Amino acid sequence: MRFIILIFCSLALLGCNNSFPNKNITGLTLPEMKGETLTKQQVSLPYMFESSPILLLVGYKQDSQFDIDRWLIALDMTKTDIKAIEVPAIQGMFPRMFSTMINNGMRDGIPKELWGGVITLYADGEKMQAFTGNEKGNNARILLIEQTGKILYFYDRGFSIQALKNLKNKK
Repeated sequence: MRFIILIFCSLALLGCNNSFPNKNITGLTLPEMKGETLTKQQVSLPYMFESSPILLLVGYKQDSQFDIDRWLIALDMTKTDIKAIEVPAIQGMFPRMFSTMINNGMRDGIPKELWGGVITLYADGEKMQAFTGNEKGNNARILLIEQTGKILYFYDRGFSIQALKNLKNKK
């Protein structure tokens, strides 16, 4: 029994998250990151996108899905014509070890025809968090990017109508 507790504690420590201060990344270029869609396609951000601009809705915690859903609903309700991609970016060894289970859980909650619009970052999850900052991790990171990866708009303070208006003015 102690051995099992020791293994669990060791795995939990390996999965500890590093904290990165939030920063405004507007005008910067998104660094290359490798991920996988829920359809199991290996992809490379930002180079996988054939059209521009693309909206990345990045979440660092399961609770950030609430913020992402508010953005998606608002984009739909305002008939904002933009391709939106959800990007769960999870850091730590522990989540990587259970990535199949985590992805299967996401697949269970998302219609199959939308799986290609979800790109999970495990190996590069920490890289994304370091790039944008991960304070207030329940807030989604909203990145409007060009095909080259240049960030035209960035927002990380939780959904607001004014943020949506500002986003629409940038696209």
